[in-house]
Amino acid sequence: MINPNISYVIFVLLLLLGLGCSSVEKADLIITNGTIHTMDSTNPTVEAVAVLKGKICFAGRANKVATYKASTTKVLDLNGKTMTPGFIESHGHFISLGKSQMRLNCSDVENYEELVAKVAEAVKKAKPGDWILGRGWHQSKWDPQPKNMIRGFQTHHALSRVSPDNPVFLTHASGHAAFANAKAMAIAKIDASTTAKGDGEIIKDAQGQPTGVLVEEAEKLVDKHIPKETPELDRRAAQYAMNACLQNGITTFHDALSTKEHIALYKQLIEEKKLSVRLWLMINGVNEELLKEYYSLGPQVGLGDNFLTIRAIKLYGDGALGSRGAWLLEPYTDRPGHYGHEIILMDYVHSVTKNALKHGFQVCVHAIGDRANREVLDQYERAIKETPNAPKDHRLRIEHAQHLTKEDIPRFGQLGVIAAMQGIHMASDRPWAIDRLGKKRIIEGAYVWQKLFQSGAVVCNGTDIPVEPLNPLACFYASITRKTLKGEPPEGYEPDQRMTREQALRSYTLNGAFAGFEEHLKGSIEVGKLADFTIFSQDIMTIPEQEILNTIVTHTIIDGNIVYQHEG
Repeated sequence: MINPNISYVIFVLLLLLGLGCSSVEKADLIITNGTIHTMDSTNPTVEAVAVLKGKICFAGRANKVATYKASTTKVLDLNGKTMTPGFIESHGHFISLGKSQMRLNCSDVENYEELVAKVAEAVKKAKPGDWILGRGWHQSKWDPQPKNMIRGFQTHHALSRVSPDNPVFLTHASGHAAFANAKAMAIAKIDASTTAKGDGEIIKDAQGQPTGVLVEEAEKLVDKHIPKETPELDRRAAQYAMNACLQNGITTFHDALSTKEHIALYKQLIEEKKLSVRLWLMINGVNEELLKEYYSLGPQVGLGDNFLTIRAIKLYGDGALGSRGAWLLEPYTDRPGHYGHEIILMDYVHSVTKNALKHGFQVCVHAIGDRANREVLDQYERAIKETPNAPKDHRLRIEHAQHLTKEDIPRFGQLGVIAAMQGIHMASDRPWAIDRLGKKRIIEGAYVWQKLFQSGAVVCNGTDIPVEPLNPLACFYASITRKTLKGEPPEGYEPDQRMTREQALRSYTLNGAFAGFEEHLKGSIEVGKLADFTIFSQDIMTIPEQEILNTIVTHTIIDGNIVYQHEG
């Protein structure tokens, strides 16, 4: 005979269990009827997801999600589409993204003649004296190449003929060079006698006359004469940038150089509840007053319900490969005797890194050439040894890490340095990068994703927008194929280094979250994490690779809210 006291206990337990099932809070949103890749290794694909108050409350089988449904629950039927964690752009330039949509987009010009024609059209719409600004040209991608090239660059004469009364200033795709016409150079008083300071270079012809191409510090000679931009212009640019992110399925954006003014704008947008994309900021590391301010404040994490985080510092170690400013250990193959250059003293990188480690900040240094990467790794290693009381999990980053030596590749894993790379750079640069570096350096250390993974390093992905278009699917395609967007070469460049699809998706989601100390919040579809999702028209994990470029983002969801839906 059962003890009546035990029966009572069993009854109470059953009652409580029953109440527990019936008292499950109902979801605000249920997403079902498609393929859902979670990036959770214990639960890699699910059939349904439920969201409550901006967070995931269920991820599992479709027949179990009904428990979370109420009459007020919104249901999003995927109709066979594919959902992933929200994509994270791990290295871009937010305000520059917005401004690039407000100026001439030169990234689509296929040769110098097209660039001149685009400027000529802009001149027709401008008043005499108005500045014509743009960005995105890259001479190494042009076909055919201009007949008259000086040190690998075009000259200004054709540009000056179509715009005699309007100063023209067009920034190189990399941001590390610019192209000015005669009017702009006259305003800046640039002539045969003008020299550039520091790491700058004014490209001149055999007669000593400036060609219009200005590299690094020399850009400032013209830039300082361009009318200053206003806070209202920055606000407009931010809105353009937010719209572009949402259309491309980007839910979090790592801004790779935020000024004091930009930070103030983002905070204002939070107060106005108008910041629609999550921002993770790298503050300008050459502004020492800004550094002191944030050292005293400490990392600012999760402001505005996790829409703004300020916990990293950005520095530039060298220039770009396209402008031959990347800092190399051996000379450029296509410019003997030239090694590129450092942009900032390595002692300063060391000093900033030590202070950052003491105050809980990450450091993110732009390094493209193999010497720049080695020098930055040296400073990181030195600073880590000299700050034994700092957290061991520092997550220092090198932005780009494009060209490495076989000796330095293992150091990323050994030191715990994150490689914040851009798959799309391989697709865009590799056809001409071999001219800069030669076959041996390309094979041993250019865009070596698998070698970095094997070292134990974390690799996150992005586009360096506006250097490359923001489209994450183009970057995903380049990462898994190592081909240009035209599908060349058929076998891919150095195919042994291409990412698997799982690695590529992780690089755009969970690794991006890890790179910002946010893997507990985002990067995978798990209960308790933020309800940030990207929905694609096709399953990018299984479709033929050529179909990836035909896939579109159909929905972007942030905090459980559908913030973008593709028309049609």
